[in-house]
Amino acid sequence: MKLFYGWVIVGAGIVITCLGMGTMMSLGIFLQPMSLATGWSRTSISMAALLNFLCMGPASFFWGALSDRFGTRAVVLSGGALSGLGLVAASQAGTVGQFQMLFGIIIGVAAGSYYAPLTATATRWFIRHRSLAVALISAGFAIGSMTISPFARWLIDDYGWRTAMLTLGALCWLLIIPAAILVRKPPLLSRAAGAAAFASPIEREFTVARALRMPQFAAISFTYFACCAAHSGPIFHMVSYAIDCGVPAMAAATVFGAAGIASLSGRVVGGLAADCIGAKRMIIFGLALQALSVSLYVFTRDLGSFYGLALMFGFSYGAVMPLYAILVREYFGARIMGTMFGAVNMASTLGMALGPWVGGWLYDVYGSYFWLYIGSFGIGLGAVAIAFTFRPPRELAASRTSSIVPQRA
Repeated sequence: MKLFYGWVIVGAGIVITCLGMGTMMSLGIFLQPMSLATGWSRTSISMAALLNFLCMGPASFFWGALSDRFGTRAVVLSGGALSGLGLVAASQAGTVGQFQMLFGIIIGVAAGSYYAPLTATATRWFIRHRSLAVALISAGFAIGSMTISPFARWLIDDYGWRTAMLTLGALCWLLIIPAAILVRKPPLLSRAAGAAAFASPIEREFTVARALRMPQFAAISFTYFACCAAHSGPIFHMVSYAIDCGVPAMAAATVFGAAGIASLSGRVVGGLAADCIGAKRMIIFGLALQALSVSLYVFTRDLGSFYGLALMFGFSYGAVMPLYAILVREYFGARIMGTMFGAVNMASTLGMALGPWVGGWLYDVYGSYFWLYIGSFGIGLGAVAIAFTFRPPRELAASRTSSIVPQRA
């Protein structure tokens, strides 16, 4: 039986997001040893993560639009080359300012080329199992946390942070670029069949300008922003907080990996559950569980508690992440999927940018992460409230139809 090539796209997407996003997110593993080795403050090092996401947001919109026009392969190839360049150059930084520019800007721009274009491509390849395909590509983030972070910790312990970062850059060149070559557009026949079967007249007449003005675009974007703002700080500072509580450094890195494992299962379960109960209900459940998990970090001190909470927290934020792409596809269709999900992803990256930097600043000012977790809990509850405003796509299409028919008459 011949393998459907869409699953090759999914496999390549997992490898690309694993390396591309896993290396960027591994900065949390470097935070404490870099600070000790260089004397740079945690706030200044965390500024690189802030720049990562500030650059990743506009880049995601830009790369998404390019993928709609020129194809995902060229976009991801460019991103893989930039990721390797950024990591190799940042490993040789002599000042914290140089590190912030090299790691923050170059890797941030490169990271924007992965998730939105690959997700858009997957939704074009799949009619059945679309939620599962998107969830599996999203699972690359979790696999990166499971594998890249402990690997980086081992390299740091044995060879120092500079050699570790240089090695990660070389891996990006060795693995992302070959995987990107496997990415291709779906055959013309399958694309035409999919469009005929699933594209409604309302969907076909969407333009980017019209979609960006819709209230539902704002609701999805604000929810995604608040969701990421709530979990980005606790994720980034998870290892440093565990070490501060007396957990050995390697054990703390495995706690981060445990969160990645839970996130992997959450992404798959969340994508499948959304097919049964609906994306809105699953997002609300996942966001509520995420807010609860963040609040429990205030009471966590020993290794066993860190492992248990990492599983709960990882599952919660993993469960909701693929669903935003599914909502964008349902509301705005496949034709402008790359551009629209890039725009929504841009809002999420702004949320991701706040947590690491604010967490580092709060730690330097107050000497603890207490207020990071309290603030993240409040933002998480705000995400739940916004998610309640989502309208089902069918109702939105019906109201849109009713507003169009009289104009044509």
